[in-house]
Amino acid sequence: MTALEPGSFYAELTPEERRDLESRGRYRDLERGEVLFREGEESTWVAVLLTGRVKAYSDRLDGGEALLDVRGPGALLGEVAAIDGLPRSATVATLEPARLLAITAEEFMSFLGAHGRVSVLIMKMLCRRWREADRRRLEFGMFDATGRVAQRLVELAERFGVPYEQGGGRAATRPNGPTRPPRPGDAKPDGTSVRITLHLTQEELAGWVGASREAVSKALGTLRRHGWIETGRRRVIVHDLQALRRHAR
Repeated sequence: MTALEPGSFYAELTPEERRDLESRGRYRDLERGEVLFREGEESTWVAVLLTGRVKAYSDRLDGGEALLDVRGPGALLGEVAAIDGLPRSATVATLEPARLLAITAEEFMSFLGAHGRVSVLIMKMLCRRWREADRRRLEFGMFDATGRVAQRLVELAERFGVPYEQGGGRAATRPNGPTRPPRPGDAKPDGTSVRITLHLTQEELAGWVGASREAVSKALGTLRRHGWIETGRRRVIVHDLQALRRHAR
């Protein structure tokens, strides 16, 4: 299995809780661009993302997407609609090939009833998500498009970044052990360039920061001129993460 995101729902379950949850669901494999849930539809199931990454978004009146979040391996998807019984609040689609565990809403609620600790875990997870949403709302009044783009690049680098050297990805080294390919979440020492392994289009990034594609393109150009980032076809490399952090404050 792909490494789970630290702090994600599935990563926090005990082996016994995982076995019980797996026994209640079935595995599904999805290609890039497949829709799991659609905004406004009735809830019938939840999913645990095991591999791959997905985006959650709402449709805008102008026909674009307002990107709400990006979730990685270990994320729990669709739980709010299953718990409150209301229609889906967002559309969720895969950003890359993915595997998930699908559980009916009825089985999921039965699982929560059998594992009170998991219910508390979900409450903490939802509180963290609401705090993050509040923080992002404040960003719209505090920062211009360049500042908001810098903030999202910092988040992407921290969550989905691997150490990078000019000319190719650098292998991460285990102390007194063999080298292995770098993985998202590996330590990134000061001064180390970071390659973001998750590809978002400029339209998706624009929907995430609440700006036009043109404004995002201009912001990326500004960050490139400072030498803080490098962009190319389907890649973003952060050369000065500390500078991005300072600009995003």
